[in-house]
Amino acid sequence: MKLQTIACAVAIATGGFFFTHAINEAIAATETTAVTKQAIVPSQEQALVSRQLATLVDRQHYLNQRLDAKTSARILDFYLDSLDPDHSLFLASEVDGYKRKYGSNLGAALKAGDLSGPYAIHAQYRDRLTQFYTYMLDELKKPQNLKQANVYIETDREKAPYFANEAAQRQHWNKMLVSQLINLTISKEEELAKQKALKANPELANGQDLTSSEDLTPVQTLTKRYTRQLERISRVKSDDVLDKTLNAMTLTYDPHSNYFPPVDAMELNRQTTLQLEGIGVSIRPERGNEDYTKIETIVEGGPASKSGQVKSGDRIIGVAQDGEKMVDVIGWPSNEIVGLIRGKRGTKVTIRLLGSGASMSQARNVTITRDVIQEEDAGVRSRTVNVTRDGQQYTFGVIEIPSFYLNYRARRAGTEYRSVSEDTNNALKTLAAKNVSGIIIDLRNNPGGSLEEVARMLGQVIKSGPVVQIRDGNGNVSVFEDDDNGAQTYAGPLAVMVNLASASASEIYSAAIQDYERGIVIGSTTTGKGTAQVQLDNLAHGQATLTQRKFYRVTGGSTQNKGVIPDVKLVDIYNEEFGERKAKNALEWDTIPTAPFKREGSIAPYVKRLGELSQARVKVDPQFNYLEQRKDISKKTEDQKRVVLDIDQRKAELLALEKQTLDSENKRRQIAGQKPYANWESYQASMEALVEARAKMKANQRPALPEEEAFVTESANVLLDYAKLQKGTAK
Repeated sequence: MKLQTIACAVAIATGGFFFTHAINEAIAATETTAVTKQAIVPSQEQALVSRQLATLVDRQHYLNQRLDAKTSARILDFYLDSLDPDHSLFLASEVDGYKRKYGSNLGAALKAGDLSGPYAIHAQYRDRLTQFYTYMLDELKKPQNLKQANVYIETDREKAPYFANEAAQRQHWNKMLVSQLINLTISKEEELAKQKALKANPELANGQDLTSSEDLTPVQTLTKRYTRQLERISRVKSDDVLDKTLNAMTLTYDPHSNYFPPVDAMELNRQTTLQLEGIGVSIRPERGNEDYTKIETIVEGGPASKSGQVKSGDRIIGVAQDGEKMVDVIGWPSNEIVGLIRGKRGTKVTIRLLGSGASMSQARNVTITRDVIQEEDAGVRSRTVNVTRDGQQYTFGVIEIPSFYLNYRARRAGTEYRSVSEDTNNALKTLAAKNVSGIIIDLRNNPGGSLEEVARMLGQVIKSGPVVQIRDGNGNVSVFEDDDNGAQTYAGPLAVMVNLASASASEIYSAAIQDYERGIVIGSTTTGKGTAQVQLDNLAHGQATLTQRKFYRVTGGSTQNKGVIPDVKLVDIYNEEFGERKAKNALEWDTIPTAPFKREGSIAPYVKRLGELSQARVKVDPQFNYLEQRKDISKKTEDQKRVVLDIDQRKAELLALEKQTLDSENKRRQIAGQKPYANWESYQASMEALVEARAKMKANQRPALPEEEAFVTESANVLLDYAKLQKGTAK
């Protein structure tokens, strides 16, 4: 569990990503649960997995770092920060007591399977969280002053000291309450203005249901929210405590050694294999009533689809495991409901459904047998894009690769399986057959995956040679080679698109393309995750990943921390805090000797000119101008370390940001020949309608947004520039 940031509910949305005007503040909002009426104790399996994982990090992690007293103290710090990241729940004296009692021996206890320390701390945490919500509910019954000029609340308390006494702590809690009431009051006013705009111009909704949420006052909204959080505290499970404990231990080594309880392990497997075990539905909170979660889409051919009894729009009001009592899930968050519905293939789950507009008496139970669901629309996608220059049209291929997936379990079992290298190879062949002028490999937002698949995919576009070097914790270096005897699926012009969310295997691929000068890397500097993890799926309880190796480019430099710097830079839409360079405990960048390799192209002599030509286009492109302006606006809110507790001043600050955002959007629309939005409310309604409409589409059916497609078009233009520079015809 952790404290979460509650932001002012004024989302400045732009299609595929969101800049939120976040007047950030620490509000205790639990992720999973917790009242301490009933003691939570670890099971034998949980104690055993503690021993297993503690022994593994002690002996087999890349760092060769012992689980000694010094490491124990750091584990405790990380554990406390995971529970109370804003240092607003525990008191300084309590933290000092924890450090004296557990600081030097926590590592040894975990190696012995003794979880009593962190479980005792978590029990007190749940008690304090209960006190927090109870206190806030009591304070909500009193009038609150929302016009406290020159009074501020800190929004970034990560490094702030713990409060020395309850009086100082309560004073901070009161500030949190006032700040949240200010945010909700402003949000309600803006929601009413938006609904008025929709009534005046229903076309803004674009056919979507943009019904307002419940008509509650800010005090009623917070009362309901805090009451729900109190109720969630009673549902905390031992796995939640174990999750926090073991991940505090692994984080002491690096950010990518992680523990996954059984429910989270299913998500890990889904990402790496493009399949999950469940009933084949996607769910989301119902618009206008956060108490309900509804079924958004149904996977064709999945168990829910085959039953014929599940419909899009159905509310899920209860879930029962096979032979067990029905659990009422009204008011539960979607992630907890997902945890109940998913499960192993062949097991049964009963869901209680309420059709749209139906009364409770019309609710129905549907029993479904879980099965493996293949995510057919989540793999490689390919298409073409046209660019017109000097009256001539050029066609380029685009291959979008969401991850480097490989169903290694299916391969190990000898059954049919899907791999990203095979899907990419087929896409390369299809596009090459269309005689495209070049191919763009889109690795934006690709988190990585199988190293084996990366090597295969690089072999499809280079002739031969090493593709990545790997060093283990003992300093031994191995080299992954392109071992297909010189076979090359595609030898034409190539570009690779990356951004700050391109990580791990994406960085190996783009680094090799860059080092071989086989293609042009375009976008923004990548994440910087240059480590390899082994997946531990034979633990006594859940799964884990453990960092055991580090990646190096064929030129010898690590991709760790620094990432891959593109040849041609474009605007970075992400917050800098996202990358490895800002992560806690990230491993450092270093180098090893170069691996013998032969460059296959000549990109470097043209990089400077390619950048100049690109910047000339970007400078006058309305989409890139829009993104740059939005990034500047977003940075202003990110730089805020405190906010005032005066509603009038807060409104004035917000109105200034909204005006800048609206002006930026309208300028883009006018250049595109579209009618500008009359006001902020109209813009918000229209953006909300767009988000709603896209949420109902499958990923491969969503049309590219203009601001997203600008990167693809510019990459095609860069490839065209390169071809002309080589021929000496570029201007």
